[in-house]
Amino acid sequence: MKKTLLIMAAGLGSRYGGGGHKQVDHMGPNGEILMEYSIYDAMEAGFDKVVFVIKRSMETSFRAQVGDKIARKVEVHYAFQEYDSLPEGFTPPAERTKPYGTVHAVLCARDVIAEPFAVINADDYYGKDAFQAMSASLDELATEAAHASMVAYYLSNTVSKNGDVTRGICEKDGSNHLVKVTETYGIKPCADGTIRSFEGSEEGIVLNHSALVSMNFWGFTPWFFDKAEAALLAFLQGPGDPLKKEYPLPQLVDALMHEAGLKVDVLSTRAVWFGVTNPEDKAVVQAELRKLHASGAYPAAL
Repeated sequence: MKKTLLIMAAGLGSRYGGGGHKQVDHMGPNGEILMEYSIYDAMEAGFDKVVFVIKRSMETSFRAQVGDKIARKVEVHYAFQEYDSLPEGFTPPAERTKPYGTVHAVLCARDVIAEPFAVINADDYYGKDAFQAMSASLDELATEAAHASMVAYYLSNTVSKNGDVTRGICEKDGSNHLVKVTETYGIKPCADGTIRSFEGSEEGIVLNHSALVSMNFWGFTPWFFDKAEAALLAFLQGPGDPLKKEYPLPQLVDALMHEAGLKVDVLSTRAVWFGVTNPEDKAVVQAELRKLHASGAYPAAL
């Protein structure tokens, strides 16, 4: 069965140096970029198609730095996330210059995906075991439309010492089905050993180190696209700052669980996550990748 890996790579990287694109920064010992590891692991797990969601202004440089190399190894398609590539019935304000978040990103790929697919960020390392678990899950999702899956990680393994992060904090039931996702902002580790969210709080709200969080590693069927389009249109027409608001995937998944009967399997994995949120994270990621190459997890050069 065909399985697609959708990589969200249109992010502006606003907190990462203020310029360029963090997703195409060289991280590996031989100049590899972070998403090359995800693609390598995905192909090893049985994925046979990659869709890059990018901004059209990135296309020429992205193809040269990333896409053309990957296309020699696996089927590659592109989808373009622009601020005006939106559902019919909504016209964005003239002053709006950026897209509308990760729901918008996934929806932009609907014309090039007709099979079960996984969604990841371009600038995260998810781990081999995570792709194996997701690949097996997608094989099961193929026969049930309103069914999805997600790889969850411990909150303590996903924070940055170099700045705050946003995480979708998850709750599951005894059958390992997702019950609730709460998008939580301003999360960072503190000197007293706690992890806190400083969203709307000067002292911060203490969070559980072992809380499960979404790192935007989701598995869906094409059923998801129609639901996402309707939800995005309602979101765009609803309340909120029209110049700044964005629609994150965890928020939509949570709504579909309660309103459309979506069942989401929380996948158990031994995978270790790391990523680049702030410029100072780069050295940490490079060191981890060197260790993985040295251990034989990856060949000398991807």
